[in-house]
Amino acid sequence: MKRFIALITLLALTLPLSAFASTWTIDPDHTTAQFKVRHLMISNVKGVFEKVSGTLNLDDKDITRSKVDVSIDVASINTNIKKRDDHLRSPEFFDAVKFPSMTFASTKVEKASKDKLKVTGNLTIKGVSKVVVLTVDGPTGEVKDPWGNSRRGASAATTINRKDFGVNWNKTMDNGGMLVGEEVAIQLEVEFVKK
Repeated sequence: MKRFIALITLLALTLPLSAFASTWTIDPDHTTAQFKVRHLMISNVKGVFEKVSGTLNLDDKDITRSKVDVSIDVASINTNIKKRDDHLRSPEFFDAVKFPSMTFASTKVEKASKDKLKVTGNLTIKGVSKVVVLTVDGPTGEVKDPWGNSRRGASAATTINRKDFGVNWNKTMDNGGMLVGEEVAIQLEVEFVKK
């Protein structure tokens, strides 16, 4: 009898998860991973990573039980300057051959306000993992595209210190400043398709 009660309790606890959880994949054609970093300490250089993939396990009943995993192809970096992009792919920066992807895996989702979340997770760049917090707008409500696919969107932002991840290359200028800033602002615009 005790085993039967334990089984019923276990089923009751897992039912809400299966009843309200859904899986979504990132649509790479409608997703961007952008970054911004200071150059010569006087202006900003912006760029994107053009290949982003991942999944969202979304619990609409309790958003804090949701989970997201994202992978970014490091070699897909694009700042619109080939020479700079090649340098960023090199061992002096991202070392794209040795570390072909950077990843983010959420560990905690919290409500920040009505339409905002704080998503904490492990960001891994060049084999170094650090805890970061993303400020997220969304996810939006579900909509159907003209082909019958269910879609949702979200925007996420954070700022990291690139040196925390072993992305250390720099040059000192005559005035003592640095050629490339250490703080990097990251902005994600993500569109998901329901599996």
